[in-house]
Amino acid sequence: MVNIRELDPSASALDYFGSELRRARESAGLKQAQLGSCIFCTGSLIGQIETAKKVPTRDFAERADAALGTDGLFSRLVGLVLRSQLPYWFQPYAEMEARATYISTFQAQLVDGLLQTKGYARAVLGARNDEGLDARVAARTERQRVLERAHPPSLWVVLSEAVLHQEIGGREVMREQLTHLLSLTRRPWLKVQILPFEAGEHAGLPGTFTVLRFDDDPDIVYTEDFVQGHMTANPEAIKEGSLRYDQLQATALSLEDSAALIARVMEERYGNEPELDRRDVA
Repeated sequence: MVNIRELDPSASALDYFGSELRRARESAGLKQAQLGSCIFCTGSLIGQIETAKKVPTRDFAERADAALGTDGLFSRLVGLVLRSQLPYWFQPYAEMEARATYISTFQAQLVDGLLQTKGYARAVLGARNDEGLDARVAARTERQRVLERAHPPSLWVVLSEAVLHQEIGGREVMREQLTHLLSLTRRPWLKVQILPFEAGEHAGLPGTFTVLRFDDDPDIVYTEDFVQGHMTANPEAIKEGSLRYDQLQATALSLEDSAALIARVMEERYGNEPELDRRDVA
């Protein structure tokens, strides 16, 4: 086991969290097992986090603050730790996303990351490998905290109908995801439209993109390929992205019809098997 005394707190957010956890635990006169007992986890987990071998969750950080009386220190630090688990090329975008006052995004294949359930996110992020999967899912979930702020950004999402039919993680995961989408549409500042198959050729054919708008900074267009993402504040790119998004909104179903389609697909593709089907099988 790596000696925690060798950790360099300045090496990373994870190392800093671990060193501060150990310092606070020792100041409280607690052994790892004793702290673990206080916050309902094992002493081994405490040791792994103190040695930067394990990424803490927000729930862990909040329980550590309560047990150690650290006045929210670990709850504040864990956001930095989880953001550091995002791909290095995605971190600048995540920082801008958290500052945006208006987010408009078109998604051609997947539910937008801000709207994904944990099960759906786990299936997406684990499609190629499951190394560090818990940490990557926690990092994606952490991004969604922007929607829980007292003054969240206005979020408008256009999803290709293909997103509803592409089964990610199995039927139960998809049903949960579509149920979650429907529940989110009740928030007045969050809108979801579905671009139906019947739309044919459309302005989003080149692929997924997002436009971020800010109170005091230039707008940003974000696109992504299979290697990494790309941000630009180029005025021509902003103009093109905004025009394409306007066209997608105009072509997509209304908010009401979009919600109805989500509900219909959820029941037809991911609901319980109809009684008639079971009788036929019998």
